[in-house]
Amino acid sequence: MNRNGNAYTFIYASVMVIIVAAILSFTAITLKPLQTRNVEIEKKQNILASVNIVVPTAEAEEAYEKRITRSYAINSKGEEVSGEAFDIDLRREQIKKIEERSLPVFEADLGAEGLKYIIPLRGAGLWGPIWGYVALNDDMNTIFGAVFDHQGETPGLGAEISTASFQDNFKGKKLFDSSGEFISLVVAKSGENAPDQHRVDAVSGGTITSKGLQDMMYNDLLAYVEFFNKKK
Repeated sequence: MNRNGNAYTFIYASVMVIIVAAILSFTAITLKPLQTRNVEIEKKQNILASVNIVVPTAEAEEAYEKRITRSYAINSKGEEVSGEAFDIDLRREQIKKIEERSLPVFEADLGAEGLKYIIPLRGAGLWGPIWGYVALNDDMNTIFGAVFDHQGETPGLGAEISTASFQDNFKGKKLFDSSGEFISLVVAKSGENAPDQHRVDAVSGGTITSKGLQDMMYNDLLAYVEFFNKKK
């Protein structure tokens, strides 16, 4: 075959594409179990971080087994339903009507600090999805801890939601007012008024991400209100 001809170039290019595609497919299939495991470990680290337990990757599974004493799924009426809380995909559940969703709950036993209830959240920031976990005291009202993360928010602006200095502001805040009405939190920009027990200052320069986080907390936690009321 003439190596300078078009036919040779086409065949050579086609063979190389097939070989590279095969190598990439094999690599992806081989690495998938490891990637899945890494995602699970990171999720366990985030759940633990919501109750102020920060552990390295190597210790995450042991700490999770020790501290997360129970996990289960509920419906919007606060009733337990079938399903593994850890495996619930929030993206899929949020497409459904509230009354059709499976809502995950994780319980953490912190010894002298008592039992904490951890609720996962998922919403939208400025440039992509944001998510997190909020841990409540057993009064089902007071936030014990919170952790948030994002896919592509701007460093120094919206990405600040993933910093400890921002997340620490949620500790001690209340979800319900004195009359028992669900309020959630206001992630307030400068000049915006809100009761102190329901207010967290927004990220400077990250108003859209901050409001996305506020909406995420209200919309996701609203589905748990009956559960909170039953546990009080």
